[in-house]
This record gives sequence, C-alpha cells and structure tokens, in this order.
Amino acid sequence: MGSHILDTVAEIFIQHLENSHIKHLLDSGSITFYSRYVDDIFIIYDSSHTNPYAIQQYANTIHNNLQLNPTTETEGQINFLDLTITRKTTNLEIDIFRKPTKITNTINNFSNHPQEHKLAAYRYYIQRMLTLPLNKEHQHKEWITIIKIA
Repeated sequence: MGSHILDTVAEIFIQHLENSHIKHLLDSGSITFYSRYVDDIFIIYDSSHTNPYAIQQYANTIHNNLQLNPTTETEGQINFLDLTITRKTTNLEIDIFRKPTKITNTINNFSNHPQEHKLAAYRYYIQRMLTLPLNKEHQHKEWITIIKIA
C-alpha cells in the first residue's frame, strides 16, 4: 500500500474514534472545544465537569496503541501548531508562535529559483498576519519579524 492510502485509513480510523468516544464528551459539556490537526489535539474543557488528568486517563483507554501526552497551559498560555493561545478572563487571544531554535529560511534572492517561489513564503506570512484575528500589538510584532526575515 502507498503511504497516502495508509494515511487515509489512519485518518478514517481516528475520525471513527472521535465520533464514538469524543463526541459524547462535547455533547455533555465536559469538553467545550475539540480540534485536531493530524496528531495534535487542542481541547478546552469545563473545569467544573472534568480535569486534564481525567481526560488523559479516558483517552488512553480508547485504544491500546494510542496514548495522549498532554501539554497543559503555563501561566494562561499554550502553544498549538504555529499559534500561542492565551486565556484571558472573557476570551482567548492568539499570537503567532515560532520555536526559539527554529531558523526561518526563505529562498535566497540571488538563487536561480523563479521569483514566484522566492516570494511565496512572504505572501504566506503576510496573509497569515492579516487573516488571523491578531490584536494590533501582535500584528505589529509579526510585521517586524517578517521584515527581519526578509
């Protein structure tokens, strides 16, 4: 089997597990938000109904080959994919997250690549900055980062 077929089968299997084991937690209100991208899961829960340890314990009983290794928020913040999510009193605030050790590379302007390829990363960075609901401070910080990368 090709790897794309195995990826598709794995995705179907995970969706089945979500429908049969996670959906009822959402319906009951124990979990108020659930989102997954490949194998990264973001959960918001009602602390009056459950806690991260109970969620982990339950998730780890769903299937023998699946183990949930949670990262909990620190000082009201958690990084999920390329976002930093900050819990405020009445809302969530997002910012763009970059690992401190990750060097952001783009194609060197003097390389022999087509100009379209050289500009693609910058188009992506700018579009992400403008379409995410960043506050003015985070948007300005991201703009300065894009300029530094360029």
